[in-house]
Amino acid sequence: MARNTLSSRFRRVDIDEFDENKFVDEQEEAAAAAAEPGPDPSEVDGLLRQYPSPERAQSVVLKVLTNFKSSEIEQAVQSLDKNGIDLLMKYIYKGFEKPTENSSAVLLQWHEKALAVGGLGSIIRVLTARKTV
Repeated sequence: MARNTLSSRFRRVDIDEFDENKFVDEQEEAAAAAAEPGPDPSEVDGLLRQYPSPERAQSVVLKVLTNFKSSEIEQAVQSLDKNGIDLLMKYIYKGFEKPTENSSAVLLQWHEKALAVGGLGSIIRVLTARKTV
């Protein structure tokens, strides 16, 4: 036996959406998109020069971190907010992945100061983050 539920969900369906005259084939949309001209190669080249690659950014950050005096590290870390500490930790761990000459010792100093400010939560956020640097 049917039960009356007094449901009005069927009234939310827009029947005009299913009109055959408004139907557009996906292949027609793809063909129209392919017919549009792409970006100018000189524009793409300019954008690539404007935004550095992640490897270049990593090397620049590592160079900046190694040029700090050890007495200035704590003050620099203290000036960062929570997101800044997390980003610093990401770059520290990325630097541990590809060490250069004397970088590990400097990165350990940065890690010690960042851990003191950010706590263990900062390390956990960095290790579980889906987005890396």
